[in-house]
Amino acid sequence: MTQERFITSTLNRKDETQDAKLRPSSFDFFPGQDKVKERIQLYVQAAKNRGEALGHMLLSGPPGLGKTTLAYIIANEKGANIKSASGPVIEKPGDLAGLLTSLQDGDILFIDEIHRLNTVVEEYLYSAMEDFFIDIMIDQGPGARSVRLNIPRFTLIGATTRQGLLSSPLRSRFALSCRLDFYSADELKHILLRSAGILKIEINPDGAFEIARRSRGTPRIANNLLAWARDYAQVKADNHITADVASAALKMIGIDDTGLDEWDNRILETIIFKFDSGPVGVKSIAVAIGEEEDTIEEVYEPFLIQEGYLMRTPQGRTVTDKARERFGLPPADRMSKGKRKASDHPELF
Repeated sequence: MTQERFITSTLNRKDETQDAKLRPSSFDFFPGQDKVKERIQLYVQAAKNRGEALGHMLLSGPPGLGKTTLAYIIANEKGANIKSASGPVIEKPGDLAGLLTSLQDGDILFIDEIHRLNTVVEEYLYSAMEDFFIDIMIDQGPGARSVRLNIPRFTLIGATTRQGLLSSPLRSRFALSCRLDFYSADELKHILLRSAGILKIEINPDGAFEIARRSRGTPRIANNLLAWARDYAQVKADNHITADVASAALKMIGIDDTGLDEWDNRILETIIFKFDSGPVGVKSIAVAIGEEEDTIEEVYEPFLIQEGYLMRTPQGRTVTDKARERFGLPPADRMSKGKRKASDHPELF
C-alpha cells in the first residue's frame, strides 16, 4: 500500500490546524477530480523528467473543492518550495516584487483569489510570467527612473472562484487551466472516512455516507459537518457516528434529508410564494430574504441548480416543478408562464 508522505514545502511549515491535518499530501490520497488529476500528474511528471520548472497553472471552481490542496500537492510532487498569497493582499507592485524576488529557481508562487488582483499589480505580473523580470519605478516626478529586477524561473499557480472575472491577458498566460467540479457522495464518503481516521472519530461507512450526501458536493462542507457530528455524538451518542446519529445531528442544524438548509428552503419558498414561482431577479430575492446578492449567486444557487430545484433564465430565476413538490404544490402552468415578458421584471440581473 502506498504510504502517505508529509508535505515538505515551505507553505506547510506552520502550526497545524485541522485543515492542515486533513489536507492530503499526494495525488494518491486526493479522491475525485480524476480527469483534472490525470492532466496535472502528466504535466508535473513531464516537467520533472525535463528538469524544468512547471508552466503557470490556473485552478478554478467553486470554493471548498480543493484548489489550495492541489497547489500543495503539486509542490510536493514536484519537490518544489511554495509560497502563498491572496489577490486582495497584494495591493501595490512593491508587494509583488517582494514576493517574486524571494523565490528560488523552480519555486511555486500560489495566489488565491487571483481574480481580485489590483489592475496595476496584474500588469506587472505579465512580464514576470513571460520573461521573468519586472520593471519597478523609483521616485516620482523628474527624478523618476525604472529599475529592472530579474527574477528566477518560477511557477505561478492561480486559484479563482470567478474565472470569468480574470482579464483575457492574464488568463492567456496560464499554460494549463483546470476547473474543479463538485464531488459525488461516494467520493465525499471516502474523504470523510479518511478525515475521521486522522481525527480519531468513530464513524461507520453508513454514517459517513449520510453526511456525504448532504454536503453539497463540497469536501470543506463535508469536513465541517463531520466535526459537528462528532460533537453531537460525543454528547448524545457515546462518541459513535452512525447513519441515524448523523441524520439527527444534521437535522439539529437545519439540514434536511436532501441536503438543503434553512436558507436554501427560504430562497425557494420566497420565489414560490412571493413571486409566483418566478421568473424574478436576484436583486428582488436578496431584498426579500435579507441576504447579499453575491452570497445567493455564489453559495446557494449552484447547489439548487445542480439538484434541479432552480433555473436561471433570461427573464430571471424560476423554480422547477421539483421545488414546488417540496411544498406540496402542483406543477406550474407553463403556458401562462411563457406569456410573461421581461418587462414585467425590470430588476432582472
